[in-house]
Amino acid sequence: MDLQALLDDLAREAAPFAAQGKVADYIPALAAVDPARFGIALGTVDGQLLGSGDWRVPFSIQSVSKAFSLALVLARDGEALWRRVGREPSGNPFNSLVQLEYEKGIPRNPFINAGALILIDRLLSLTGDSLGTLRDFLRAESGNAALDIDAEVAASEAGHGHRNAALAHFMASCGNLENPVESVLHHYFRQCALTMSCADLAKAGLFLANHGLRADGSRLLSRSEAKRINAIMLTCGTYDAAGDFAYRVGLPGKSGVGGGILAVLPERGVLCVWSPALDAHGNSVAGVEALDRFTTRTGWSVF
Repeated sequence: MDLQALLDDLAREAAPFAAQGKVADYIPALAAVDPARFGIALGTVDGQLLGSGDWRVPFSIQSVSKAFSLALVLARDGEALWRRVGREPSGNPFNSLVQLEYEKGIPRNPFINAGALILIDRLLSLTGDSLGTLRDFLRAESGNAALDIDAEVAASEAGHGHRNAALAHFMASCGNLENPVESVLHHYFRQCALTMSCADLAKAGLFLANHGLRADGSRLLSRSEAKRINAIMLTCGTYDAAGDFAYRVGLPGKSGVGGGILAVLPERGVLCVWSPALDAHGNSVAGVEALDRFTTRTGWSVF
């Protein structure tokens, strides 16, 4: 199979679907991104890196970062995390206050906003620098030492992050935060503002396809832990559209409102797509279309 030709075809075919969505205009810095951009990259466990379109253009990874935060917390803290956050699909928007109140400050899963705040809180307790720990890890795995945050996006997130602040304060009132709300939010907003290209993400996520082994051959996660992260990505990684994503794409995936989606091909590699125009659930319209077409044509899915 000519994978490069396939990626080129997908970039050409899927990009027009962006017209069906719109950028995340509730974050002003993201509202200015050209919705017509499209990139796709494939990193394989045997060392290939292929891409098409805007695959080397950095973008705001937003909630794609949560998959990496989860891995870093599990690597350091193991199963203790699950006393503070669940593993079930939310069935509600990713920033729901109602669900969090109903469940007494225990987020439904680590990929909705409340759950991600728990990840950052715990990583902050474990390392003293949640953002720095994540950034160093992503730099090492991607091979991009210049990888960093976009200060404009971080400021935009912080200036319009009232609902995230409400989630954090509510969890603190329930005794489910270990660090000051302000510190957790500071690291959260800056983590979401990390910028990476499809190429960077396709390389950085390879440990999830390679049973927890890092780029240097060292082990970050056990095989079982890597399996569990992939399982949560499949059931919870695309917010309240996870069922549709599993139906169409058939891969573990984690999306972000910057338009990126990271998808894992166990024992094969990692796909990353980027197209900023989103559907009503916060997932890239053209990105999901490209992933759907990729698994349909290759037959590579977990089903």
